[in-house]
Amino acid sequence: MNERAIFNWPVRVYFQDTDAGGVVYHASYVNFMERARTEWLRACGYSNAGLMKEFGVMFVVRTMKLDYLKPAELDDMLNVTAQVMDIGRSRLTLQQSVHRHDELLTTGEVHLVCVSRQTFKPVRVPDALSSKWKN
Repeated sequence: MNERAIFNWPVRVYFQDTDAGGVVYHASYVNFMERARTEWLRACGYSNAGLMKEFGVMFVVRTMKLDYLKPAELDDMLNVTAQVMDIGRSRLTLQQSVHRHDELLTTGEVHLVCVSRQTFKPVRVPDALSSKWKN
């Protein structure tokens, strides 16, 4: 897998994701994007638990900017994307989006920081990952 390519993850909208009107609640998009980032990382060869165990690090969200363009609704089948846009010493920027078929519903820019599991202070992104994402 080309780790800089756009990663796609399918998500079905469940009742728990919606408000009383059957429209996806705004905070649910954060959960959808988290699931896609988790599965993207797994597709790159590492689980979150694996990063903590092997390297003693984890990625935490520092900032997230979301633009809501159109609503998703109960029972929709969505496609959530994740793509590395930039990588620094201890940070990672991803572009994410949520689509229903060819229709763009939400876009997001997520800034992650690699931190020590024990101290929660920023540390260098492990070379095993940064070398994949810098290509």
